[in-house]
Amino acid sequence: MLEAAIASRNDADINAVARIAQQTNPQARAEIAAMVNQYRVTMETARKEKLSDPHVLALWDGRGELGGFLSTGTAEEVGISAGLSLQRQGLRWLHKLQGSADYRRANGETSRERFQGSYEGRYQFDPKGYAYGLAQYERDPFLGYDSRYTTSIGVGYRLLQNKKMDLSVNVGPSLRLVDYTLDESENKLGARSSYDLAWKLTPALTFRQNGSAYLEDELKSATLLTSLDARLISKLTARLSYNVQREADTILIDGHTDTLSKVTLVYDF
Repeated sequence: MLEAAIASRNDADINAVARIAQQTNPQARAEIAAMVNQYRVTMETARKEKLSDPHVLALWDGRGELGGFLSTGTAEEVGISAGLSLQRQGLRWLHKLQGSADYRRANGETSRERFQGSYEGRYQFDPKGYAYGLAQYERDPFLGYDSRYTTSIGVGYRLLQNKKMDLSVNVGPSLRLVDYTLDESENKLGARSSYDLAWKLTPALTFRQNGSAYLEDELKSATLLTSLDARLISKLTARLSYNVQREADTILIDGHTDTLSKVTLVYDF
C-alpha cells in the first residue's frame, strides 16, 4: 500500500498510509520511515534539477486576465480591462513580468486610460530573505502624467509560507521620473515599500492583496489591490477586485484617491 501511495506522488496519501502502516506494523517503523524519506529526497532532487534548467524559455508560468462591458441606448459606454503576468521560478532567481490596461469611453469621450508594465527580479539568498530589483512604467493622463518611470532596488523577507498563506514584504530606495501632461517633468528620489499576500481560504477560493507605497519629498503615492479569486474549472478563474490608488499633490494636480472595481476572468497557462 505504501509503495502504491508513493507512486501516486500525493503527499497527503503518503503521510496517511505511512502513519497507519507504522501503527499496524510497529516492527517495521524504521523501514517505513526510510521509504518515505527516500521518496522525499528523490522529489527534492528532481525539483532542484528542474529549477536549474538554464534554458531562458523554460520554467515560465503565466496568467491572462480579461474583462469588459458595452452599454448602448441613452448613453453609449464601452470599457475593457486586460492583464498579463509571466513568472519564471528558478533555483535562486525569480523573474516576474506584468502588464495591465484599463480603458473606458463614454459618449465619445475617454474617461479612463491607464497602462502599466513592470519587471521584477528576485535573488533568494536564504530560505526567507531575498534581494530585488524593479523597473516599472505607468501612463495615466487622468492622474496628470503621460508617463512615469520607476526603478527600485532593495531587500525582501517572506514572513509566512505554507500551504494556505504566503506573505512577503519589500523595502528599498526608489527613483521616479515623471512626465506630466502639460510638458512638465519631475525626478524624485525616495523610498519604496510593498507587500504581497495570498491566502487560500478553500481549495477553490483565494484572497489576494498587493500594496505599495512611495515616500518622496513633496510627492507621495500608494496603491492597494484586493482581489478574491474563485476557480471555475482547472485553469479558469473568476476574479472580483478592488483597487485603491492615492496620489498626493503634484505640480499639476491636487491630491486625491482613485478607486476601481472589476469583475474579470483569469486563465492560467
